[in-house]
Amino acid sequence: MEKPGRLRRMIGAALYYGLAKHLPPSWSGLKLGQTALRRLCGRLMLAECGKDVNIEQGAVFSPKVRLADRSGIGVNARIYGACSIGRCVMMGEGVTIITRNHRTARTDIPMMDQGFEPEQPVTIDDDVWIGDRVIILPGVHVGRGSILAAGAVVTHDVPPYTLAAGVPARVIRKRGGEACVPPPGQKE
Repeated sequence: MEKPGRLRRMIGAALYYGLAKHLPPSWSGLKLGQTALRRLCGRLMLAECGKDVNIEQGAVFSPKVRLADRSGIGVNARIYGACSIGRCVMMGEGVTIITRNHRTARTDIPMMDQGFEPEQPVTIDDDVWIGDRVIILPGVHVGRGSILAAGAVVTHDVPPYTLAAGVPARVIRKRGGEACVPPPGQKE
C-alpha cells in the first residue's frame, strides 16, 4: 500500500467531499460507479488503502485512517483521527470512532478552554462486524473476529472472537466460527 502525498490527498478530498460522498450507497439500485469512485478517493486520501475496499455514502474520515483489504467504512460513519482497520471488517451505518477527548481535569476554567487529551489511536483487527450506531472511544483495540452489537459504546478493549453489547459495552459471549476467508479463487 502506497502512502499518498499531500497533493494527491488534496485532490482525493476535493473529489470525495465535492462529489463521491453524496452519491447513492453501494447497495442502491442506481449504479453510477459510486463504489469505484469512492474507492479511488480512499486510495488518494487515506494513510493506507487496501484492495476491494468500500467507502459508503456520507462517510467522514481522517487521512490518518488505514483501511485494509475488503473492509468498509459505513454509511454516514465518522472516524476522527488515527484508526487502523484490518481485513474483512464490516461497518454499519452511523458508526463513530473517536481518538481523543477534551481535557476536563481542571474546575477553575471552562472545559472548552482546556484543550484536548493526546490522541489515542483505535485498532480494529481482521474480520470484525461493527453494527449500526456503534461508538468506539479513544485507544480501544477490537480483537479479531469480534462483533460489536448495534448501539454499543465501546470504552475498553474487546477480546478476539467475542460479542460485545451495551452502554458501556461488555462481552456478552464468546463466538465460534472461521476467520475471514477470501472468496473462491482468490489467494489469502
